[in-house]
Amino acid sequence: MRAYKRLALALAVVLATLPAGAPSALAGTPYSGYAYNHKFEAVSSLNGYAYADSIDGFDNAGGPLNKPQDMFVAGDDTLYIADTGNNRIVRLDADKRLLGTYGAAEGSGKLNGPKGVFADADGTVYVADTKNSRIAVFEKDGTYRKEFRNPESPLLGKDFLYLPSKVIVDKRGYLFIVCDGLYQGLLQLDPDGQFAGFFGANHVPFSVTRILTNLIATKEQKAQIAGQKPPEFSNLFQDQEGFIYTTTLGIESLQIKRLSAVGVDTLNGQQSALGRYGDYRMRVVNEKRKVNSFVDVSVSGQGFITALDLISGRAFQYDSLGNLLFQFGGIGVQNGLFITPSSIAQTSDGTIYIADESRNRIDRFKITAFGELVHKASVLYSDGRYEEAQQPWAEVAKLNSNYNLAYVAIGKALYKQEKYKEALVYFKQARAYTEYSNAFLEQRKLFLREHFAESAGILIAAFVLLRVLLGWRRRKRKEALRRSLAAEGGGAA
Repeated sequence: MRAYKRLALALAVVLATLPAGAPSALAGTPYSGYAYNHKFEAVSSLNGYAYADSIDGFDNAGGPLNKPQDMFVAGDDTLYIADTGNNRIVRLDADKRLLGTYGAAEGSGKLNGPKGVFADADGTVYVADTKNSRIAVFEKDGTYRKEFRNPESPLLGKDFLYLPSKVIVDKRGYLFIVCDGLYQGLLQLDPDGQFAGFFGANHVPFSVTRILTNLIATKEQKAQIAGQKPPEFSNLFQDQEGFIYTTTLGIESLQIKRLSAVGVDTLNGQQSALGRYGDYRMRVVNEKRKVNSFVDVSVSGQGFITALDLISGRAFQYDSLGNLLFQFGGIGVQNGLFITPSSIAQTSDGTIYIADESRNRIDRFKITAFGELVHKASVLYSDGRYEEAQQPWAEVAKLNSNYNLAYVAIGKALYKQEKYKEALVYFKQARAYTEYSNAFLEQRKLFLREHFAESAGILIAAFVLLRVLLGWRRRKRKEALRRSLAAEGGGAA
């Protein structure tokens, strides 16, 4: 019977790694899944996503792709591709069929090195036409409409070079633009193309070395330090609620931000453990430690944040609280691996697209059964519905005993039900020290409430016994003192 149970569990694990709706035959993946334990060490984990197929353009009327650098998925799940090497935008449906192209025809609308694309709810297409130094706007049918050229403002400075690389448009019609070389934040234009300010700038990363150096530096060295500029944004994404997510290259923390309407980061607060994303196991090459460089980010309707790292070639997926759920991909030439990953997007059914600029194609990944189970549990957990999330998290832990977040979530569910003793077991398993301390305190209070009569009786008895012992001790001392005085008086006589 035990052998059958082990076989059933092994089969469940295998099925959990299959893409949802996939055939029973399991194709091996060229990347291994991992999660982080309480020490932020990588431990083996089941994959949440599996490679499905690729889009290279050879099988449709549009022809092959050439260095795709950006993607955008519209509300109807059609895919817009900034086909940079071919100087055009390509629009495909979910079956890879060509629906149209933008900017390929000669004339005012002809594109030159477009790096970014966005389409609004009406189907109007906005293109970051980088080498033409403009935002080009097209009708849904591909007709060129207008352009937004170099904005003018004293804040931009006389040496400002307008090289838009990514663009989104909010519900008001305001444009938010990533510009190559612009460190003051996102460039914001009003619906008429007029400069409306900078938005959500990064800050110069904190450095103890820079502070100490500044204390002993010369005037020239201090001027050089003061001239250090904050890192530039590399990409942006707008979710259904209007929040703007940004990515930044080459920094060790706060690589992903969620900006509010006033440009304040609302992702990396107390809820996010470290404000640090990507691979904690960065390698040292030529005596220099490599740092994650996120080139794009996408957010699902359920709030799952998936960011693409250029250095490791991996996609890292987080819940809305910043907890790592999955990572997949890597550097290589096999299906599901990349050479130069450049963009990420996802459709409403959870399919994730990742563009590879060097391989001139886009890989599609389907969520596995295990991934769907984690998503189900994570949505409930992120919404604070811990009790409802307990059962799916228990299934996650059964399939993957290394999934630390499952133990924390189950512990919180038990804590919510005032089952503090059981919660302690799961918090201990996850090494969740703060949660363990809180549960221990509540368990101690509960124990005292449940055993108040016994506790009070013991305390009263201990108090009475202490009084008796103290009285006995005082009497013994008095008796010893009388004997001592009597002995001294007899000696004197």
